[in-house]
Amino acid sequence: MEFVAFVGEDKENWGQITALINRIESNKIFLVKNKKAEDFPKNQKCEIIEVNSEKSLLELKSEIMDKLKQRLSKEFEVSLSIASGTGKEHMALISALLSVPVGIRLVVFTKQGLEYIN
Repeated sequence: MEFVAFVGEDKENWGQITALINRIESNKIFLVKNKKAEDFPKNQKCEIIEVNSEKSLLELKSEIMDKLKQRLSKEFEVSLSIASGTGKEHMALISALLSVPVGIRLVVFTKQGLEYIN
């Protein structure tokens, strides 16, 4: 399963994304990143997809969908983290993934390790 996460400007939440990247077993990792979110500590497993979060919600959704659709494999679902970013960014990302179409499994890193929230 592929892993998709949004990386916003809120650096205090980047630790959650980093913990997931370092522990998740995934074929591919896609980080949809607000273009203003600089200096995120990615590794070589990650593919960065930079987007302009200043666009309207529908324009942002379309941009994300266009960029992700060509990169995602034909699997039925992806693991998703929305620990970072704004509500607008989250809505655009979720709507884009569902329009691709792929299902989503929300994933979070806790004291117990990786957990899927269904």
